[in-house]
Amino acid sequence: MTQNEFSMQASVLAPFLKSYAMNFTKDAEDANDLVQDTLVKAIRYYQQFEMGSNLKGWLFTIMKNTFINDYRRRVKTNALIIQNDELSSANLSNSATRNDAEGSFIMKDIKTAIDSLPEVYAQPFVRFFEGYKYHEIAEDLNIPIGTVKTRIHVARGLLKNYLVTYAKYDYKKGQA
Repeated sequence: MTQNEFSMQASVLAPFLKSYAMNFTKDAEDANDLVQDTLVKAIRYYQQFEMGSNLKGWLFTIMKNTFINDYRRRVKTNALIIQNDELSSANLSNSATRNDAEGSFIMKDIKTAIDSLPEVYAQPFVRFFEGYKYHEIAEDLNIPIGTVKTRIHVARGLLKNYLVTYAKYDYKKGQA
């Protein structure tokens, strides 16, 4: 089976995936994102699908695992972020002993990359990054929601190309 044939078969199951995603997310936009992530992963790894087995079940498993991994990542991130207003010396010890020079260079490169984006892509991307939902961005910019999603996707691709040197950099060894 070719990737295109697989993609067509998987796309037919999108309504079922959306319904299943709503059980996890309880939000239509988040469910759409989960369906999109699931289909992207499935198409990327379509060669691992065993012909004759249950495609719908395989896609549901990918979706469940994607949701669980994203949930764990969010919990871990929230655990690392201090939620109280007072900072004790124990909370400051990590930042006081760590050299953040490398991080500041990376942040400068990321800011330069975002600033280099054409405005038509930068506006939706920055708003999405700030936490706005697709429909909110669409309303604010007075453009269709599909256009918002496309522009964010294109912006991610442009940023990925611009920041390709960081993808090849081994931070543990300190070299490319």
